[in-house]
This record gives sequence, structure tokens and C-alpha cells, in this order.
Amino acid sequence: MALFENLTTRLSRTVDTLRGRGRITEENVGESLREVRMALLEADVALPVVKAFIERVKQKALGADVTASLTPGQAFVGILNKELVALMQGDRGRFELRAQPPVVVLLAGLQGAGKTTSAGKLARWLIESQKKRVLLVSTDIRRPAAVLQLQRLAEQVGAGFFPTDGKQKPADIARDALDAARKGVYDALIVDTAGRLHVDAELMEEVKEIERAVETHERLFVIDAMAGQDAVNSARAFGSALDLTGVILTKADGDARGGAALSVREVTGKPIVLVGVGEKLDALEPFDAERMAGRILGMGDVVALVEQVQKQVNVEEAQKLAKKVAKGKGFDLVDLKSQLEQLQKMGGVGALMDKLPQAAMRGGAPPADQGDKDVRRQIAIINSMTRKERRNPALLDGSRRRRIAAGAGVQVQDVNKLMKQFMEMQKMMKSMAGGRMKRMLQAFKGGMPPGFPGQ
Repeated sequence: MALFENLTTRLSRTVDTLRGRGRITEENVGESLREVRMALLEADVALPVVKAFIERVKQKALGADVTASLTPGQAFVGILNKELVALMQGDRGRFELRAQPPVVVLLAGLQGAGKTTSAGKLARWLIESQKKRVLLVSTDIRRPAAVLQLQRLAEQVGAGFFPTDGKQKPADIARDALDAARKGVYDALIVDTAGRLHVDAELMEEVKEIERAVETHERLFVIDAMAGQDAVNSARAFGSALDLTGVILTKADGDARGGAALSVREVTGKPIVLVGVGEKLDALEPFDAERMAGRILGMGDVVALVEQVQKQVNVEEAQKLAKKVAKGKGFDLVDLKSQLEQLQKMGGVGALMDKLPQAAMRGGAPPADQGDKDVRRQIAIINSMTRKERRNPALLDGSRRRRIAAGAGVQVQDVNKLMKQFMEMQKMMKSMAGGRMKRMLQAFKGGMPPGFPGQ
């Protein structure tokens, strides 16, 4: 996730300046607070939010004792972390639908914020993780393309779709969809409303009419992380028209500033409940302020990494490989390709590095985009081999390697580099054969892939 990338870099440098001190004082914390202030402003956080945040941090940081096992830098990080969590976290917990079904979820926001895509993502999340039956409806009578997009998304995620009659009023469409949801015994009805390029009275009145017609349980404002202060201002306007229950932050993977995420709860009084972290339909996750604060401060998000592994790694394939190695059978290039493909399914090297603490990546870690490029190249090289060559890498003499390089569109040295890495992995696998691999298999239940190619 690119969100907060610049802020994370600046705050990490700021924290480093405090290391080695025995006590946090007004003198040595002043410079750091100025750096934090500038970092937040550059991240496009609203000025009133920045002022209030800095004052809270200052009050708690000044005179804070540092124990022998804790450096001032770490103490300052702890204070920043706690205040960042307080800044982003609302009173409510995780996004859950606990009301009598069908629960009505209304999505509001400006055009281009990602409402329709978010409706599809939310439907998929409710279907797969909450085991809900979901019906989707669009009340955008001015943009037939938006209705068609939602219908296609419904088909892709396995949700029901209520057709939109362009001759009806938006409120009547929503009311009819709710009747259909009741008759169809759906758990949730997601209402995708029309957007505008800017806030106007007509849009606000239309949204209010829809809300009154179906008595919504959740009223979520969809905000684009890249829109900066414009998004926060529109959130304030929608908040005055609707009693919002929360915010969905979209396109969080494409913005290095992230000021909207830090501003929106304090400005609107409503918490971020869901965050979109990519274009794929499964790229929506409940917002966790503590984990987001950890990412901002360079602590990474190991919990999210573990969840991603559990969800996307093919446990059956991993167990099969572990059993194969445990019996002393060789680790071959077919196995390596499988590991590389699983890495890609998890979002590539960049997605994994994003969740690791920055300290763990210091000291020469390759850029994420270069790592992803290397993985794609390695898969192309293995694809250029015959099945016999993949199963028996010892056959790969100079002539075969030149042929493989030509087929993959790479240099011979790229093939040689892959083979060197493969032999290192193969050697490691041999050392793990027998009892050691069995113990690992029992401990991890086929969790992480046994090697991390490209290192």
C-alpha cells in the first residue's frame, strides 16, 4: 500500500533523531514535533487536525521518562502511535451487519470516488467472509453505464442484482429493491447512489429521499484517498445531509500522502470502517486503526501479512511439497515455479514488503518493483524449459540454457542466476529432509512457502 509512504519515511527519520537521549524534554522534542507537523501537512492532513494532533503529542511527550530498556525514540514512537490510533479510530468496532435482515447499506459520495466498485467489493466481502446473501441496486438513473457496471460486478461476486428502471425516481427504485430483498430472503441490500462532480443541492436532496424511503442501517461515505482536502470537504457536506455511520476509503494503494484518512474522522466525526487497497474485487478490508498506525510509523503490518498468507497460500500444495521434501525427494523447478506463482497471488514482492517493518528492510533490500520484475522473469525462464528439464535440472547444460534464454527473451546470465538461486534452495531443502521438515509441517500446517525467491 502506497498510502502514507512519504509520511512513513519522514516520521522514521524524525524518530531516529531522538535516539540515544535519556529523557524526552521540550528542547529535544521541539525539532521532532516540527518535523511531524511538516510531514502531516505535506501528507495533506487538514491544518486544524494537525494543530490538535501536535498539541496532544506534545503534552504527552514532554517530560516522559524513558526506562533503561527504552530509548527516547521508541518512547516517542509509542506516543505517536497511540495518538494516531486515537485520531483514526471511532467508537464503533469492526464493520458488521447485526440488524434484522435485510440490512440496508447506502453508499454516497462524489462521482469518481469508487462507489460502484466499492459496492461490488463490499458485496464480495459480505458473501465470502460474513456468509451473507447480498442484493445490489443502482439508483443512478442518469448514467446507464454505472448500472451496467454494477450488474456485471454482481455477476462476478455472486450477488443478486435488482434492475434499474430509468423512468422511476431513485427513491422508488430503492424502495422496490428493498421489497425484492425481503421476498428473496437476502441478508443485505447495498444501494449504490448517483454521484456528481461536485456537491450540489439536488444531489443531497436525492440522497436524503433514498435514505427516508428505505430506512438505511448503514450510511457510508465513499472517499477517494487521492482527493485530499476536496474529499474531506465533501465528506463534511454529506455528513450534514446524512447521519453517516462510517467511511469507505478507496484507492489507498495509489496515494503516498493519505491526508484524507487522517483528517476524515476528526472532521466528520465518523470513522473509516473499510479500506480499498487495490483494483481487484477482493481488495477491500476492514479498517484497523492500530495496524494502520503501525504502517505509518514504519512498524509494518505483520498481522495482515499472516492473514494474507492464510487466505491466499495454497495450503494443500504447500503440504504436498513439504511431504515430498520430508521423504527425501528432490525439490525441482516445477516446485520453484509453484512457489513463485503463489508469491504473485499474494500481490508480489511489493505487497509483502509493504507489510514488513521498515527496520527489517534496511540494508540493501531491492526495490519492490524490481523484485516483482525478477519474479516474472524467473517464471518466464522456467516456462521456456521442457517438462523433462524442469523435473531434472541437471540436464541444463550450456546449449540448453542458451535455448531457454532465447525462448524467454532474457540473457543467458539471467538463466544462470536463476539456476544458482535454485541450487541454493535445493540444498536448503535437502538439509530439511526428514524429521526437521515433519516438525515444521506440524508447526506451520503448510503456511508460508519454504523459500523466498529473488533474495
